[in-house]
Amino acid sequence: MFSFFKPKAILKDLIPNNYIDIHSHMLPGIDDGASTLEETEALLSKVKNMGFSKCIMTPHTLPEIWENTTEGIKQTFTETKANLETPYKEMMQGAASEYMINDAFMTRLDTEPLLTLKDNYILIEMSYLNPPFALIDIIYEIKHKGYQPILAHPERYLFYHNDLKMYDKIKDLDVLFQLNLLSSVGYYGTHVSKVSDYLLHADLIDFVGSDIHHQRHVNAFNHKIAVKSSSKLSAAIERNQFFIA
Repeated sequence: MFSFFKPKAILKDLIPNNYIDIHSHMLPGIDDGASTLEETEALLSKVKNMGFSKCIMTPHTLPEIWENTTEGIKQTFTETKANLETPYKEMMQGAASEYMINDAFMTRLDTEPLLTLKDNYILIEMSYLNPPFALIDIIYEIKHKGYQPILAHPERYLFYHNDLKMYDKIKDLDVLFQLNLLSSVGYYGTHVSKVSDYLLHADLIDFVGSDIHHQRHVNAFNHKIAVKSSSKLSAAIERNQFFIA
């Protein structure tokens, strides 16, 4: 029987050959991502075959869990890049960090330069349990210090799922939103993919990121997308070209 419904696209098929990834955990031994150089190279090999051309590595900075520092991240990036095979070495565009916004972050903001994705653009995240106290004040302080905040995976903060207007309030503070690509295939659950669709449809998503930690994340790029706003997802993927060095 003839069907008027188009089959849903596979996520990896939406990735252009010049895609630049701005959120991953592929630096070895530095957080909950890749643990060895061999694992880093294996992950880079897989994503290269999907169209990733450049990657900005963004290990977590979260004191008492991952005690990363600016110098430590830079050193790990330099050593990793030096020891990779040439095709993967060329993919390593730079190192930034995914900063958990908490009291330790505010101290860091006051005392040292932060690792940026490009120019003054920094990647921030919140706890999945509760929004940070005085979020608006924190964002104002980030911007006062001269940084442009990009909120990682806003669709994954479950405490906003029943209060969607909070996304508008945060956007009104000139915060950019980065959607996790795997949210579009339901990797984190149906509720997350539905909110992803809402954010895409409302034109609230600025950029995307893989947030790759391990091979299971890579495998999920073979899944069909669950969101309806596939054209807006593709547009967000293309906007990552802004970060090409």
